[in-house]
Amino acid sequence: MTVDPAIRSAATVILWRARPAGAQVLMGMRGAAAVFMPSKYVFPGGAVDAGDDGAEPTVSARCAARLGALCGPGAPAPGMLTGAALRELREETGLRMAAGARLRFVFRAITPPGRTRRFDARFFLADAADLASPEEDFSAAEDELSHLHWIGLAEARALDLPFITEVVLAEVSALLRGAPDQGVPFFDNSGNTPMFRRIA
Repeated sequence: MTVDPAIRSAATVILWRARPAGAQVLMGMRGAAAVFMPSKYVFPGGAVDAGDDGAEPTVSARCAARLGALCGPGAPAPGMLTGAALRELREETGLRMAAGARLRFVFRAITPPGRTRRFDARFFLADAADLASPEEDFSAAEDELSHLHWIGLAEARALDLPFITEVVLAEVSALLRGAPDQGVPFFDNSGNTPMFRRIA
């Protein structure tokens, strides 16, 4: 009998920038040999590490409360999640946010059972206007993501994406169009029965 891997906390950054033709997001492609989501286009992100302390980014009090909602007692603090998000952004793209940059918690998803790896992933929206480094300079990126590029929201949906990334893109598109805040969508696959929630 195959035992599902433990669910690890993870954090992802959806970095966006405004352009005359519409908003663009930064995406890259995972390697063909990757254990998790090979050859798929994704946002920068990964598992939370013990050293992620959240010294750089900030979130609103409302986002912090939402990050702590529907979590078990061992869940990482909001600062660890935002710290992980920005560390992954630095590692995978070479880009750095300015000190005190704001992140907005916009989505949460737990990987369904039966996958090679499982994550409790929190997705953060960040404005490229708050970068401390040039938004086109990926020279310091590590090699986990290839084909790093900025792409329009509609064009991004034509890429080879994981299902959850398609859903996140739809949510981000609505938010950037000014849709009202109806809570953070949460695809909860922690149990045997998938559940959709909204974190108010």
